[in-house]
Amino acid sequence: MKVDHLGLGWRSHVLACGFGGEIVECDDCIVVRSPSMPTYYWGNCLILPAAPRDDELGHWLQRFDDEIARRQPDSQHIAFGVNADALPHALPAWRAAGIDEFDDTAVLTLEPSDLSPAPPVRNTPELVLRTLDLAREIDLAIEAQVQARDASFDADGYRVFRRSAMQRMAAMQQAGIGEWFGAMVGDVLAADCGLVHSGPEGLGRFQYVETQTEWRRRGLCRALVHHVCTHAFDTLKLKRLVMCADPHDVAIGIYRSVGFSQVESHWCLQRRPARDRG
Repeated sequence: MKVDHLGLGWRSHVLACGFGGEIVECDDCIVVRSPSMPTYYWGNCLILPAAPRDDELGHWLQRFDDEIARRQPDSQHIAFGVNADALPHALPAWRAAGIDEFDDTAVLTLEPSDLSPAPPVRNTPELVLRTLDLAREIDLAIEAQVQARDASFDADGYRVFRRSAMQRMAAMQQAGIGEWFGAMVGDVLAADCGLVHSGPEGLGRFQYVETQTEWRRRGLCRALVHHVCTHAFDTLKLKRLVMCADPHDVAIGIYRSVGFSQVESHWCLQRRPARDRG
C-alpha cells in the first residue's frame, strides 16, 4: 500500500507524523510509528486500505502487535485508521475485543478563494492573534492544553504526551515546516492550534485546535483559525489547507463558517489503555 493511495485526510496526517516518526509502506497497510511519542494513539497506528471485516480481527491485532506494540512497550493502546468513508460491517468481534471507539471523521479543505471575511470577536478587547515562539513559550502551550484536555485523561500522563508533541512541533518550527499559534488575552493563552505544511505551493494540515472552556462562545476559535488560514495563504504561500473534525461536534460549524468544506470522510477504530479510560 502506498501513501499516495490514501485519501487526503490520512495523507495529510502522514505528513504531520512523518517528521521524527516512521512511515512504513507495507503490502497490506501503512504503519505509522512515533518512537519519541509512544502514547500518541494516532502517531502509532495502522492505516488500513479498506473497511475491515470481523473475520480479519486476528490478522490485524497480530499486525499491530508486530509493528507497534512489541517495538514500543509503552504503546498500550490499539489504533486502526480506515481509508474508507463507510464501515459496512458491524464488527461485533472487534467491539468484544475492546476496540469500542468507532469514530467517523470529516475531512475538510480550504483554498484561498474560499476564505471568508475576518469574523468579529465578542467582549475580548485585549485579544492578540500571533505565532508562538516554542523555544521560549512551550510551557505556556502545554499547560493550556492540559487544562483543556478530555477529563478521562490523567493530567500527569497527558502533560508528558503534550510535552513530547510540542517538542516535536518546536523542532518543526525550527525546520520551517510547522508553526504554533495562539489567541492571547493579556497573558492568558485562551485558544491555540498548530499547522504543519509541505512548503510553498503545497499543503497545510491543522493540528489540535482547542479553546479553553471559559473563553468559548466568544468567537476566539473562529478568529484564530481565520488568522492561521490568512497566514498560510499570504505568508507561507500554501495552496490548500486540510482540517479533520468530528462531524457531530459543534466545532465543525466554526470551520465551515471560515470557508472549509467537506471533501471526504474516514474512520478511526481504537482501544484506549486502562490509564486513559477515566
